[in-house]
Amino acid sequence: MKFDREKLKLKSLAGRTSKVTSDLLSGNWEADTPVTEFANSLPDILAVRKLRTLAAALVKSRKNGGTRLFMYGGHVIKCGLGPLIVRWLDEGIFTALATNGAGSIHDLEMALYGATSEDVQEGIRDGSFGMWEETARHYGKAIDRGKGIGRGIGLEILENGGNIAISPFATAVKNGCNVTVHPSLGADIVHPVRYVNWAVLGKEAERDFISFAEVVGSLASGVVLNAGSAVVMPEVFLKALSSVRNLGFPVENITTADFDMIKQYRSTFNVVRRPVNALGGQTVEVTGHHELMLPLLDVFIKAEEGKK
Repeated sequence: MKFDREKLKLKSLAGRTSKVTSDLLSGNWEADTPVTEFANSLPDILAVRKLRTLAAALVKSRKNGGTRLFMYGGHVIKCGLGPLIVRWLDEGIFTALATNGAGSIHDLEMALYGATSEDVQEGIRDGSFGMWEETARHYGKAIDRGKGIGRGIGLEILENGGNIAISPFATAVKNGCNVTVHPSLGADIVHPVRYVNWAVLGKEAERDFISFAEVVGSLASGVVLNAGSAVVMPEVFLKALSSVRNLGFPVENITTADFDMIKQYRSTFNVVRRPVNALGGQTVEVTGHHELMLPLLDVFIKAEEGKK
């Protein structure tokens, strides 16, 4: 068969379904444009549409009294977003927090000492990596309270004059919000140190898992956002979700979202795809740096709140 350009069959644009139309395009903004107007001016395509979808789900769930769970990894705190999470709790954007061991340690150090995130490579040279007296001592005291790891750390910060304005843990305890920690034994810098008893740590982790599962059990028509936890929180979430369904909790029609710098297997499947495929709802995936994407989400939430 000979290729003949003259015989190509062409159709009219009038009958085509196009993915991008003029009503989706970006508008204009200036240096003094309010952030909500800036958000409304962005093109309603790809990540912008996903951010708007999640913002609308959070605002609707808050209006209806639903559960809004924020799960995150330690990098979110290291990126300077503790104050944003604090504000989200104060404004009722999220009703519960859950993080891994790193998330709890960075919160504790920032709130009590105003600094975190050591030079790991340099510390390995002389074995000083992770060997910090104050961090381990406060962590040990926190779990020894018998209140769960998350609540124990929040209380430790509050009772030692920590900076509540930058501490999601202290703010959660102050506001009566659920806050839990889900450690991987041996993975956190406090685990090798004598102040932390692994038997106590395990018991308090169990206490937090039960508390976390009760939050997951209340997620019907609610929202769960995972930010920056590639393994631990997606795995813990899936086990808790299956457990509450086993017990007959009516968890369905949820909005699940994952924010990370790269797409990760477990968060994609355990947070975004499997729960919604099984139970119904909608999903959102946003790839990008936390220090940019989470503040942008906050702007879209405010834009959604400003709609008439």
